[in-house]
Amino acid sequence: MTDSYPSTTVDDMEHLMLTLADAANSDDPIVALRAIEKLRKEVDRVEAVAVRRARNANASWQLIALALGVSKQAVHKKYGRS
Repeated sequence: MTDSYPSTTVDDMEHLMLTLADAANSDDPIVALRAIEKLRKEVDRVEAVAVRRARNANASWQLIALALGVSKQAVHKKYGRS
């Protein structure tokens, strides 16, 4: 399992996600839990980048929320700037 963050290319990110997903199926529950925690962090990072890109492309909070399957208020609270 790799601890290098952030992924620099799509191939690197795909490799990291596949490696972590494989480790999440480990027979060792501690190895699995650590991999799940790293997967969660990587997904959060990728989501934040996608939200920023969507906003830069003038996507509304409503459209972003719909794509993420959450409320507009939830996505704005998580990613909106004060």
